[in-house]
Amino acid sequence: MEEELYDVIIIGGGPTGLFASFYAGLRDLKVKIIDSLPQLGGQLMELYPDKYIYDVGGLPKILAKDLVANLEEQAAYSNPTICLEETAMSLEKFPDYFALTTDKEVHYSKTILLTSGIGSFQPRKLNVQGAAEYEGKNLHYKVKDINHFKDADVLVLGGGDSALDWSLMLEDVASNVTICHRKEQFTAHEMSVQQLLNSKVQIKTPFSIKELVGDGQAVQEVVIVAKDKSEQRIPVDHVIVNYGNVASLGPLKNWGLDMQKNSVVVNEKMETNIEGIYAAGDVCTHEGKVKLIAVGFGEVPIAISHIKTYIDPKSRVQPLHSTSIFETAK
Repeated sequence: MEEELYDVIIIGGGPTGLFASFYAGLRDLKVKIIDSLPQLGGQLMELYPDKYIYDVGGLPKILAKDLVANLEEQAAYSNPTICLEETAMSLEKFPDYFALTTDKEVHYSKTILLTSGIGSFQPRKLNVQGAAEYEGKNLHYKVKDINHFKDADVLVLGGGDSALDWSLMLEDVASNVTICHRKEQFTAHEMSVQQLLNSKVQIKTPFSIKELVGDGQAVQEVVIVAKDKSEQRIPVDHVIVNYGNVASLGPLKNWGLDMQKNSVVVNEKMETNIEGIYAAGDVCTHEGKVKLIAVGFGEVPIAISHIKTYIDPKSRVQPLHSTSIFETAK
């Protein structure tokens, strides 16, 4: 039992979970990371590894995959045990530890830190007849390699941040980019909307998707329709659908945690209503919460520091500065 007992199991290997691993190492905690995906990085690696991120402090812009690589290097400081392609199923609380059962085995830890983001997610599909026939061909719900669209005619569907980000990033890669949104106004960040308006991207609003025209192997044209019922046909080499994701926390909902919509409620210490379980990042909510990677990074030191004092009441909540820790380690 001693060999298997960890100080903290981090459920979720995205940006917040990876930073939590590093910070747990700073507080001398034994760490295990569990994630249902086949690789670390969460949504950043699963959905948009080649997309730039602009709102992380000290990094004017960085590709998602590069941010994850940096976080993995940093997380290695705690020498975490990493379990991928495992889904947390049930949790049993004992006086001094938790028994976490996944779909593969049972794990033991003194505390649990939830950093699972929005949970498991599936993209919202294009609800047009025949769309499923072209999935995996030239109808895409995520972009793994932006160079796949080099010199192509690309149609991006959606009006949020991802749709605008991909449209702008593809502007200098594809031969032609068109973005189509069913509403007059975009819902993306104001700066992105202004950049789009100043770009070469062709904008089609408000238009709905009526039909995909193809040969069974590839979509060749997309028929869009305006409010006045007039139609346009857009020739395409690729269609990228950015309608967001349908997310679920899955079995975590059955653990007795206080929930608000699809988020776990925490207090100012990042504690849940269950003693010994903490949460940070997009998985949790509290008064004034803003769901950004940068916010998750800020919540991690709070959660880990209180985990430290929960395990060892004699320890200080306020950690030493990292410069002091690393100078001492030399």
